[in-house]
Amino acid sequence: MLRLPVCRLPLPPASTSIQAFTIDHPAILAIEDLSFRYRNPQVALFAKLSTAIPQGVTLVQGGDGRGKSTLLRLMAGALKADAGQLRLNGVSLGEQPEAYRQQLFWMEPRSVEFDQLTPLRYFETIRGGYPGFDADLIDMLVEGLGLEPHMDKKLFMLSTGSKRKVWLAAAFASGAALLLLDEPFAALDAPSIAFVKPLLGGASTRSDQAVVIADYAAPAGVSLAGVVDLGD
Repeated sequence: MLRLPVCRLPLPPASTSIQAFTIDHPAILAIEDLSFRYRNPQVALFAKLSTAIPQGVTLVQGGDGRGKSTLLRLMAGALKADAGQLRLNGVSLGEQPEAYRQQLFWMEPRSVEFDQLTPLRYFETIRGGYPGFDADLIDMLVEGLGLEPHMDKKLFMLSTGSKRKVWLAAAFASGAALLLLDEPFAALDAPSIAFVKPLLGGASTRSDQAVVIADYAAPAGVSLAGVVDLGD
């Protein structure tokens, strides 16, 4: 039986150190002494978290309120940590934030930022931000996710599941070194789930890309490079 590297993270007091888990692959994202606390109320969520995200698919798992989405936002630079360093392919978020963010794809699942755009226009917008964007892949992703009937609709007209499909298509086409996917299967129909899993499997074979998914449990049939367990 394959044993995966696991980092188990209980909710710590601010003074508690969290130990890193070890991996056998080069780290694409290095997290060093990351600390974060909610302001209201004052709750320490992470204290001195140090770990590494390798190539392939890493699962951030845990129960409600354990910080899955928060950790992804911190990795994305969408939320400011209280302390610590994040380095993506050696680029520091603190020292070179723009160069850091250009290497990753992250979209808040409930974002309304692009609601006035159609999926097609959104993809064109995203393409401009990613040198490795694969425009030829979009047609396959649109078909596989069943988005064809929605391409001329504005995003605010789409269901939650269809908007998630748009974000997923953009993520896989982006060519970014780091994909951050928050509950990627939430609100998806069964055919779309079956379509996305092999895409994640393909990411597992790439030496230049890491995918971090936040979810309650490991997705069946997806090979994992590592697990960050935030507890129940």
